[in-house]
Amino acid sequence: MHYSLYQLTWLFILYSLIGWVIGTSSAALRKRKFIDVGALFGPYCPSYGLGGVCFAVFLSELKDQLFFLFLGGVILTFFLSVMTGLILEKIFHRKWWDYSDKRMQFGGYVRLISVLAWGASALVCILFLNPLFTELIALIPELAGIIILFVICLTILIDLIGTISAITVVRSRIKRIILIDDVSESLQKAADAMGEGLTGWVLKHLEKAYSGLDRRELVKVRREEKLHQDAEAGKPEIFARGCGFYKLACLFFLGSLLGDITETIFCYITMGELMSRSSVVYGPFSIVWGMGCVLLTLILYQYRERSDSFIFLFGTFLGGAYEYICSVLGELFFGTIFWDYSGIPFNLGGRINLLYCFFWGIAAVVWMKFLYPRLSALIERIPVKPGKWLTWIMVVFMCFNMLISSLALYRYNQRQTNSSAETNAYTEFIDTHFPDERMERIYPKAKPAK
Repeated sequence: MHYSLYQLTWLFILYSLIGWVIGTSSAALRKRKFIDVGALFGPYCPSYGLGGVCFAVFLSELKDQLFFLFLGGVILTFFLSVMTGLILEKIFHRKWWDYSDKRMQFGGYVRLISVLAWGASALVCILFLNPLFTELIALIPELAGIIILFVICLTILIDLIGTISAITVVRSRIKRIILIDDVSESLQKAADAMGEGLTGWVLKHLEKAYSGLDRRELVKVRREEKLHQDAEAGKPEIFARGCGFYKLACLFFLGSLLGDITETIFCYITMGELMSRSSVVYGPFSIVWGMGCVLLTLILYQYRERSDSFIFLFGTFLGGAYEYICSVLGELFFGTIFWDYSGIPFNLGGRINLLYCFFWGIAAVVWMKFLYPRLSALIERIPVKPGKWLTWIMVVFMCFNMLISSLALYRYNQRQTNSSAETNAYTEFIDTHFPDERMERIYPKAKPAK
């Protein structure tokens, strides 16, 4: 079943509300008192809403294959939980949840029992809740529904902006406090300094909602930062140290190039045909491989010293899930099928197959054990200022490249499906510079989705 944007927005709101109710109720049962577990003020948890929308978009076509539906829910939520945790930690430099003291966990971001529960939730959502919700949504007059959604989404956006700004202020003030006697007093001082209002309200909410904002953790964070600053003092500045933005941007560019070259050679060896495997119209770059390298690095960076079998296992599952997601998104946004594995044994909807999932596992081992250390060392040798300028030039170029490629693919699909009746300056430009012959040369395996 394909959902409209209107339906997906409603599902996001409904699952955000359900997630808040479930989380708050379970916390109340454990603590014997009401605890608002939401990061925001309103009765909604956007992470649950995002999970529900992802189930609807990526897993609906698996409703007749219960095992793969459950497995898809497990893998998808693992992927989302780890990425959300990593992104929040990169932005705010702290973990918003930590399962490090639990058994069978990964990086403190996710634990086995949670993803198994999410897998069961995928079954419930796809088989029962989504059909029920879509019927209820259809009962609401569309204009009234749009107005209601606009008001709710605007409220969540304002809530989110207020929360993020307050967290940023809290952190900036915490950095100035080396000895903290009482976190409540510190937060109150911050609120008083900023004036009574939304920010002060957010600070009090955060203090109650997150036990992670306690004295010991804040002291630990500050001491670690001070030790790091002291250790770095006097050392020459190194470009793209660690696993930050500049390093990941360079790895994306290199991974896109190496991935395209690898796929081109593989196709030539197996099919005897030299064909383009690029994702974009300018240059030999495979965006799928580039993003794959970035995601593998982000998720497995802290485990890069683990055994080859460990990395192979995670690479197999994460690579398969990633390729499946890319296939669905390509069909959803561009109406185009870029690859079809229907003719290969052990495939899932033609989107992924077992053999290529194993290839992803092998690629993960090769990347983390051999390529990444060497490329990382090579990147860090680049002079700082030229390195930053070069990185931003690459970022701008790739953004422009992907934008033009998206427009050209969308127009190409229109021409293939005979839905290109409307002609204007934009369509004339695309048709002139990216005719069918050129698009078929760049994307020889692409075909319109049915």
